[in-house]
Amino acid sequence: MLVISQADFKKLSDFVYTNFGINLSQKKQLIESRLFRPFSESGYSDFSEYIDHMMYGDRKDLEILLNRLTTNLSYFMRESAHFDLFRDEILPVIEQKKKGGKALSIWSAGCSTGQEPYTLSMILKDYFYGKPGWDTRVLATDISQQVLDVAKAATYSDEDLRDVPHVWMQKYLRPDSGQNTHTFTPEIRNNVLFRIFNLMDPIKFKMKFDVIFCRNVMIYFDQQTKNALVRRFYDATNDGGYLLVGHSETLNKTTNPYSSIAVSAYVKA
Repeated sequence: MLVISQADFKKLSDFVYTNFGINLSQKKQLIESRLFRPFSESGYSDFSEYIDHMMYGDRKDLEILLNRLTTNLSYFMRESAHFDLFRDEILPVIEQKKKGGKALSIWSAGCSTGQEPYTLSMILKDYFYGKPGWDTRVLATDISQQVLDVAKAATYSDEDLRDVPHVWMQKYLRPDSGQNTHTFTPEIRNNVLFRIFNLMDPIKFKMKFDVIFCRNVMIYFDQQTKNALVRRFYDATNDGGYLLVGHSETLNKTTNPYSSIAVSAYVKA
């Protein structure tokens, strides 16, 4: 069992909090448990040196550490009520507002291994079928290049896809020969733009967003960090645009600038 000194624990947790907003201050035992194997395999005999390597060394090793300390849990149709709301209530409003330009701006922030942005793409392709000229591309970002590489491959096991509606399996996925996997068609793969992005950084994309999905990401943040991120989201949202967060996440009623429209769904009124 790895035992980390209080000084090393504070050094690591302060670094992760300052740079990535993830609050580990009460999770020393979790860190010791999850870093035991990578530390043992690192070749370092001193944990302080290992931390310095994580902080100032290879970005890939830092990503491995972050992936160990957070749970990249993502699966298709997770909290599906949000997808129903997106299809049935949000898209009709956006369609009416955007008839002139026909350019949507949708962001899956903290997209992990891609299940959310690909689901949004299938909804968009269905919704705008027979309505030419619409730019339905989805921006999908995550802090980890490792999970983005998985997402870009667009290949998922049949078990991963078990909750995907049959009609989508037929239209948008193709079985891989000799494998128990399916891969998304180019129509869906090319509709998602994957980029690495740290949510602690200023949001300076070219366009403001009509819809931001940031679900089950802020569970790792303390209230101050959440408040600041929601404010940045608000400033990056078009008037009348939407923010959707995870069902287990709550926004501070006093500081939240959005108006609530449904469970974990908000609008910039």
